[in-house]
Amino acid sequence: MGLVDADHVGLVVAAQAGDARAREELIAAYLPLLYNIVGRSLSGHADVDDVVQETLLRVVRDLPALRAPESFRSWLVAIALRQINTHWHRHSTFAGRTTVIDEARQIPDVGAEPEDVTIMRLHVSDERRQVVEAGRWLDPDHRALLSLWWQECVGSLSREDIAAATGLTVAHAGVRLQRMREQLELSRTIVSALEADPRCPQLGETVAGWDGRPASVWRKRIARHTRGCPVCTATTAERVPAELLFRSLATLAVPAGLIAALAAKGLLSGTAASAAGLATAHAAAGTATATATASAGGSLHSALTGTLHAVTAHPLVSLAAGAVLIAGTAAYATWPEPAHREPGVTAAPTVGNPTVATPTPIPSRTTTSAEPSPASPSASAGTVPPGARSLESVDQPALYLTHAGDFATLGRVSTSSSTQTRQRATFTVIGGLADTRCVTFRAADGRYLRHHYLRLRLSSNDGSDLFREDATFCPRPGAVAGSVTLHAHNYPGSVLRHRDGGVWLDGSDGTRAFAGQASFILRRSWA
Repeated sequence: MGLVDADHVGLVVAAQAGDARAREELIAAYLPLLYNIVGRSLSGHADVDDVVQETLLRVVRDLPALRAPESFRSWLVAIALRQINTHWHRHSTFAGRTTVIDEARQIPDVGAEPEDVTIMRLHVSDERRQVVEAGRWLDPDHRALLSLWWQECVGSLSREDIAAATGLTVAHAGVRLQRMREQLELSRTIVSALEADPRCPQLGETVAGWDGRPASVWRKRIARHTRGCPVCTATTAERVPAELLFRSLATLAVPAGLIAALAAKGLLSGTAASAAGLATAHAAAGTATATATASAGGSLHSALTGTLHAVTAHPLVSLAAGAVLIAGTAAYATWPEPAHREPGVTAAPTVGNPTVATPTPIPSRTTTSAEPSPASPSASAGTVPPGARSLESVDQPALYLTHAGDFATLGRVSTSSSTQTRQRATFTVIGGLADTRCVTFRAADGRYLRHHYLRLRLSSNDGSDLFREDATFCPRPGAVAGSVTLHAHNYPGSVLRHRDGGVWLDGSDGTRAFAGQASFILRRSWA
């Protein structure tokens, strides 16, 4: 797929208008890209297919509200990143206790996942194999960035796409990618040093007690040794750049089982399913072409890149039209909205006195504000009273939910702050636009807080159902007494959480740190 989606804009518009065939063609065209992003991010985890399906279900549900058809690709990637993030949060509790692939001994088995197939069955060169192994040493956030950069290297995404999907500027996205690349190069050194024969004796002492599974704690321990060890870094000077290696690695093929599952759900017809299988084969062919082109260059690394050979297509690429015959064509019906969970707590109503559910007791900790608060908390456990309110971060006392331009962020506010600063940290709480049991926040300039591309921002009310859903948040008890977490009405299980300089929609990982980042104390307004 090229960087220009002129042909696909028409498909997006037609799909938004209800054209089922256009929707299926659109899914078939982007399924290989989506599968490669998810597959590389999750390193072949058994849940890859599920994450891809969940992403596509949300794409189909929200497609009619997409305002800019030309931004479909970055919009799709943004949804995929959210689902990947949710997956890692759900499984982080089990990290270190379970594994889905034999990463320690590199022994292939009959259930090998796509990355194992890439490593074990394609017999790629040591450097190509090692760069894939190195990706497994990255933290989940960097692994997701690696999957995006990988697609940029092979021409399936642009830097602008990556920036839009991650909610960053192009310059900031470049900084994040550079940090990831630095960690990847460090991980490549670790992989190479661990596989050296004979292995550095001092490294052997460092890894005593290691269970053979990539983990951040061991990455840091091993890196402390390799950085200053001339034996372990002896081969790094002649290393082929990762971006050239990516061009020579086979594209992950969309498995037949996933295509059949999508067809059964009405997301693909038999014809579109066949097209999706063939699109993977074409992508693999493109990979081989890119490899040949890179090898023909006369750059500083020409002597090394000349050894890169076009890779035989992934064995699963044999998936072709004849192998994906789906009996009949599944009729498409509008996918239902996910069932909303009954809010455990409700917004304090302006009239009437409905019963408020008793919140589940949770451990509390004491927080001390670095600046005097305008008043004691105005919310009882888990409720958000109507009226002008300010939201103070639980884990960053004296920092309040505010906004810089269109995007929500945290900012320091005190009695000495300017009137404008205090106004930006004040919101009027009203009954939820999509559900009056929940709440909506209106800023002083008349705009509303809503989540968009997973990030909290200010927008004007356009009157759409999607806007009302995005601007509705259901409060529940937070990490400390008197605090609340704000759950997205249309994405059950996802809450507002501050990180990376913004406020995002994330799934909880169950940690105390996350709970603090996702909890706010309601104060009387600063304005």
